[in-house]
Amino acid sequence: MRITADVVFLLDVDNTLLDTDSFLIDLHHHLATELAAESVEQYWAIFEAQRKQLGYADYLGALQRHRLDNLHDAQLLLISSFLIDYPYADRLFPGALSVIKHLRALGPTVVLSDGDAVLQPRKIQRSGLWDAVDGCVLIYVHKEQMLDVVAKQYPARHYVMVDDKLLILTAMKAIWRDRLTTVFPRQGHYAHDSKHTFAYPPADLTVECIGELLNVDFPIGHSTFQTNTFLCELP
Repeated sequence: MRITADVVFLLDVDNTLLDTDSFLIDLHHHLATELAAESVEQYWAIFEAQRKQLGYADYLGALQRHRLDNLHDAQLLLISSFLIDYPYADRLFPGALSVIKHLRALGPTVVLSDGDAVLQPRKIQRSGLWDAVDGCVLIYVHKEQMLDVVAKQYPARHYVMVDDKLLILTAMKAIWRDRLTTVFPRQGHYAHDSKHTFAYPPADLTVECIGELLNVDFPIGHSTFQTNTFLCELP
């Protein structure tokens, strides 16, 4: 029987703990270097189509689908090595691991991510995040739809969700209400796209970077942050 904690911290990965935008720049450059321009264009067309269908970024899945139309392209086969062996640890945002250590001192801390069943766990492992949370990792297709499962795996009186997408935070808040404190780090292209921010209510807490959470005291059991915004100043 699992013990009910006072608080459980839930942390997104992409553009929350990990600078995925910078990874994408590297991937675009690698594809442009290794593949013909037409092949690159086809890959990204497949990628975007599958993202709309699946609801998450599936880089390897898009590569596998692209391969079906290019069975004799040896260079295409090597793209998987770039994705799997990429130095994701170099793309952690400053202070990410320190924040995890800080939060774990306050309560159980869990990586809660959307993604596929191959590259996403690989990314979490190679970045050092898997070990940082001692294997407390949950990966779903749509995590905001899995809150009952999350609560069963990590029961708590209160939850804190840290995510760079207000869409996700709003959806979770609608379900857990006062049981949840939402934290919005303004990192990555979604967080700075007015189309993705103005359409949703503000989070309980907004920070300019994940490292700022080292300076935040989390009152448990009720939301007192409202729309506070903290400047990013790492210790």
